[in-house]
Amino acid sequence: MHRTISRRDLLKHSSSAALGILLTGSRTTGLPQISGATYALILELGHLIPKLLSEASVPGASIALVRDGQLIWRSGFGVKDNASKEPVDYNTMFEAASVSKTVFAYAVMKLCEKGVLDLDKPLTKYVSERFLEGDPRLDLITARHVLSHTGGFQNWRSEKDPLKIQFQPGEKFSYSGEGYSYLQSVVTHLTGQPIETFMKAKIFVPFGMSSSGYVWNDVLAKRMAHPHDVKGNPLENNKPGSKEIARYAAAGELRTTPSDYTRFLIEVIEAKKTDGFRLSKESRDLMIHPQVKIDATTSWALGWKIVHTENGDLIVHGGDNTGFHAFAAASVPRRCGLVFMTNGDNGPQVINKLILGETIQLFFK
Repeated sequence: MHRTISRRDLLKHSSSAALGILLTGSRTTGLPQISGATYALILELGHLIPKLLSEASVPGASIALVRDGQLIWRSGFGVKDNASKEPVDYNTMFEAASVSKTVFAYAVMKLCEKGVLDLDKPLTKYVSERFLEGDPRLDLITARHVLSHTGGFQNWRSEKDPLKIQFQPGEKFSYSGEGYSYLQSVVTHLTGQPIETFMKAKIFVPFGMSSSGYVWNDVLAKRMAHPHDVKGNPLENNKPGSKEIARYAAAGELRTTPSDYTRFLIEVIEAKKTDGFRLSKESRDLMIHPQVKIDATTSWALGWKIVHTENGDLIVHGGDNTGFHAFAAASVPRRCGLVFMTNGDNGPQVINKLILGETIQLFFK
């Protein structure tokens, strides 16, 4: 297990110049001043993350940390593309993959708060076109079922595994991207807006998420990291158009930066006075309240997985697309969180070692 650097070690073994290089992003972008144990944490992560990337043949990564409800540090490591060797910085965009679901779930909860949707009203009551023909259980599936992955659909259909409802909605947990695709189609129908337009108006612009979107464009082409295979070989970026986004956006097509995503994460951590975009504290609390138990240490809420630890609950979500892997976690009571994104198919190795290591474990205590 990686050793945690004490304050004494920090002063003894690091020069102010080296620390300055590591913290340059924080010092030049108006982030809060950091001191004490936070210096030690950041310095340790600055040494640990490159080591983990190298061991796993993952070309690059980006991280953002939240403490006391504020973004305190963000940094990039490695390269965007093993061919060009262009470095990752905190403005580099990644595919969030399934971490996309949390942002969409928040927007759905706001529609419920406004009375546009009812969490427990069957979704077939809102649309005439049926997502699946020939199964009356479709008439039982609600937004609550979809957000808590208890609707009954498989994760994704295929030619060998056509779309079907596998159990009575609400009966048990089964992770499903198809459920999110279904709910996205209902939201699009109710709002009369394509998903990118809706999310930009209701989440991205109000929360200051200027580096987040779905449909491929010139900005993404300049700022996106490239995905890489398990050997670190560059792959072509997926360049979704409006048709693909209409199917997959809510479930896994968000492109963003860790620091941009923390703008959203802070809105979840810090339940502010409700307005036309922000959830009330009551709605936020419902969103992160366990709906279905998975095992002794985990439950699923509405858009978030809940990890029950001896130090309190964490809200978490992981994401896995080809060549991109991401992870977000937060402690609402402690008002802290992190977002970590990688551009290599061995990203889960890096994420697991980082999240389970002593450094991050101490961060959430």
